[in-house]
Amino acid sequence: MSNELDILRRDFRGDIIEPGGADYETASRSVLVVGSPAYVLRPKSVADVQAAVTFANSAVLPLAVRGGGHAFAGFGTNEGGVVIDLSPLADVEVLDDSLVRIGGGATWGQVATALAPHRLAISSGDTRSVGVGGLTLSGGMGWKVRKHGLALDALVSAEVVTADGQLVRASEADNPDLFWAIRGGGGNFGIVTAFEFRAHPTTDVFFGRISFPAAEAATVLHGWAECLRTAPAELTSIVELANPFAGGNAAPVEVRVAYDGDDPDLAARAIDPIRRLGTVLDDTVVLTAYPDVLVDGVVPPPGIALFTRSGFVEQASVPEVLRMLAEVGASERPPFLAVRSLGGAVSEVPADATAYAHRSAELMVLTTIAGPKPVVDGARAGIDAIWGRLAPHVSGAYANFLATATEADVAAVYPAATYDRLAAVKRRFDPGNLFSANHNVRPA
Repeated sequence: MSNELDILRRDFRGDIIEPGGADYETASRSVLVVGSPAYVLRPKSVADVQAAVTFANSAVLPLAVRGGGHAFAGFGTNEGGVVIDLSPLADVEVLDDSLVRIGGGATWGQVATALAPHRLAISSGDTRSVGVGGLTLSGGMGWKVRKHGLALDALVSAEVVTADGQLVRASEADNPDLFWAIRGGGGNFGIVTAFEFRAHPTTDVFFGRISFPAAEAATVLHGWAECLRTAPAELTSIVELANPFAGGNAAPVEVRVAYDGDDPDLAARAIDPIRRLGTVLDDTVVLTAYPDVLVDGVVPPPGIALFTRSGFVEQASVPEVLRMLAEVGASERPPFLAVRSLGGAVSEVPADATAYAHRSAELMVLTTIAGPKPVVDGARAGIDAIWGRLAPHVSGAYANFLATATEADVAAVYPAATYDRLAAVKRRFDPGNLFSANHNVRPA
């Protein structure tokens, strides 16, 4: 170990943070999980990333890679290993009218702010502090998803440091198998130090929430799904109910909407059918600058844990799933429930075009519980029971909304044919499975 560490100190120009160091307490944790790595490495260059990967490999230490650090399963830290914190690699550069180069450690808030003066945007997540890398590599759902697809659908190329410390380019022309794999296959294949995206021209958007009484949940849910089925692709929406911080089973049903355009008449035409679904308690929809629709991420207080689970719903199963969710939301001590609209541009991409395979789903369902860890652990049986009821009507899972990484989770994220293809790519670029802190695909 001493020899490997000497080489690291010689070749690595970034920050090396060890236990007892001034920044260790914050550097050792991700947003949701506290870890105790032996080394947190903050590279200042691609060469630093290569040196860090070589060190982790030669020292035979567990490796975690952190972008924004929001992974529910805590992939951004570990116990006794190496964490490569990419946050210093956060440059955002507009290369031409729409091509944008983004450092692997940037967050979506940084990107949205940098692109705003150019009147450009990239379909991305809904939280400022979420990392570009983690979100994109596993999908990328946000407020423009029905019009412009997943974040990974806008990806043109990527520069990747692989397990042998080499820097390779992945695109349709260069290493196309790797390019296919990183668009949905997560961090299984290396560390992306730079992304190139094709951005789209943007305007302000109509954004906000429309609230209805909890007693009208069933009517609103079913009506909302019907509205979205025929709504223009410019409209993306999420329904949230049973919010524990707003009354639990008595909390208002909140329909969050984003209309991707600044024409008030077209926006009203798309959103008004939702307003007519029930008794409107509150309506905050206003014209908003796109960067301002992204919310600030919240770091839970010490001792508070989150557990989230997700699944996809095909059109035929929508009525039954929404009926069940309305019942769950009205039950005693329900989890926080959310339903995201998909379809649109997401479904226009063939299922095998990228490693994100859940293209035909109309909706995605989420359940989340939060509290002291013993309370969350005690509630897991109830969550399992809810998903047991949903099981005949949902399929798959979205990696970015999973708090665990069991073999069953991996099988849900990657259908069998997708997994087998990923495993073949893994064998080529990471045969020793160095990049295993993820929903792991083992080398074929």
